[in-house]
Amino acid sequence: MADRLLQVARVAGAFGVRGEIRITTFTEDPLALAAYRVLTREDGSAGLTITTARAVKGAVIARAAGIDTRDQAEALRGLKLFIAREALPAPDEDEFYHADLIGLSIETAEGEPMGKVKTVQDFGAGDLIEVQPPMGASWWLPFTREAVPQVRIADGKLIAVRPTEIEGDATDEAEEGS
Repeated sequence: MADRLLQVARVAGAFGVRGEIRITTFTEDPLALAAYRVLTREDGSAGLTITTARAVKGAVIARAAGIDTRDQAEALRGLKLFIAREALPAPDEDEFYHADLIGLSIETAEGEPMGKVKTVQDFGAGDLIEVQPPMGASWWLPFTREAVPQVRIADGKLIAVRPTEIEGDATDEAEEGS
C-alpha cells in the first residue's frame, strides 16, 4: 500500500469573489480535507494546501494557500485531489477502505478462483464488488457478509460464495417456446 494515492476530492469551481474554492469531497467527513491540509495531484505533485474550510450542502468551501482571486479559484475547476493511503486512519474491525480491496483475489471457501476485485461501487443499494474473472466479462457481487464471509487483506484475498445462476432467463424461455 506504500505510495498509493487515493482521490478524496475534486474542485468544483470558485465560490464567491475572494478566491474561495468549492470542493466536492469523497470522504465520510467532508471536513477531513482540512485535517489532511496538503492535497496532491494524481502524479503526487503539489495540489492545494487548505488553510480554512467549512462544510456546505454537498461540498466544502475552502481557502487555499496562494489562491486569492476568483479567477485563480476557477482555474482549478476539475482538479482531482489526492492523499497518500498512509494518511488515512486504520479502519475499525470489519471495516475496509475500498482502495484496499481493489486487486485482491476472490476465491470460494474450497479455494476455487473466481477472479479479482476490479472496483467497489455503491449505486445506492449497498456496496457491490466488480469481479473480473480470468476470462470473460466482469460481473457484480454484493459486498455482504453472506456473499463475502471473509476478507483477508493480509493474504491478498476475499473468500466469497459463488452466486447461483438465475433460472428462467430469456434464452431458456425462448428455447421452451420453440
